[in-house]
Amino acid sequence: MDRLTSLTVFARVVDSGGFSAAARRLNMSTTMVSNHVQALEDRLGARLLNRTTRKMSLTEVGKTYYERCTQILADLEQADEIAGALQSAPRGTLRLYTSVHIVRFLAPVVAEFLSLYPDASVQLMMGERMVDMVEEGYDLAIRSTPVPDSSLIVRQLTKWRHVLCCSPSYLEAHDSPRRLADLANHNCLRYAFYPFGDEWRFIGPDQKPAAVRVSGNLLTSSGETLRTAALRGLGIFLAPGFLSADDFEAGRLVPLLPDYRPVELAINALYPHRHLVSAKVRAFLELLSARILDHRRWFNPTVPAPAEAAGD
Repeated sequence: MDRLTSLTVFARVVDSGGFSAAARRLNMSTTMVSNHVQALEDRLGARLLNRTTRKMSLTEVGKTYYERCTQILADLEQADEIAGALQSAPRGTLRLYTSVHIVRFLAPVVAEFLSLYPDASVQLMMGERMVDMVEEGYDLAIRSTPVPDSSLIVRQLTKWRHVLCCSPSYLEAHDSPRRLADLANHNCLRYAFYPFGDEWRFIGPDQKPAAVRVSGNLLTSSGETLRTAALRGLGIFLAPGFLSADDFEAGRLVPLLPDYRPVELAINALYPHRHLVSAKVRAFLELLSARILDHRRWFNPTVPAPAEAAGD
């Protein structure tokens, strides 16, 4: 069998998580996919994949071989791009997935991208679930929380922090927390995909990590729902700057416990392959990186000094 084809098939099997999925993507029979992998194993005299009827995994040899295969295939793809496609303008459909609450920032970038590159089109989908970028065919994902899939390439766009806050009306009805531990006795409005679950994490005044386990009557994946509940005085909120910067400036939300800074997170661009980045993905990433600098206040808003609780 053609060795290059076998390398391509093997890499696709690993990327897709199985022989059947790889066969569909390659428009090839499952038997032929299996034959290509078997041919590689026979040539190497080593098993590359552990296969059962329910699961497939890489052997130690297979993992090393896969890493080299992807590098070889990427180099070949780059050689083809250098021959012509690399210098062409972005074209084709760019499939994006992003968190709902950062669309406010992303939407103008999408519009500018389409204006700059009339041969390109964009499919933008939104949600909070962790998509399978390879299986679902996404070129790029923009996320504000960590993603556990270590096989994805991560490009950091900007750092950001939450702001611990509530509305003035909440402080009129409740004692203001004086210590971090006091949050355990308050109604805390929680984001379902907060990276640390119900344990809110901070950097304390001594610059050491600090945490408190919280609870409350609202748990949701909707940042806008959390913001609305906080504005109505229902509880304490870890507010992303890009969602609530205007609320701080207008005094609709006020900060709490200023000596405790919520841990730093990052907005990241995620894509499946480091060396197979198309012109459309590369152009969008560069535009996104440039425009994010124009909106720093959304990610790290200027927060006024906290007001004293009513009656203090």
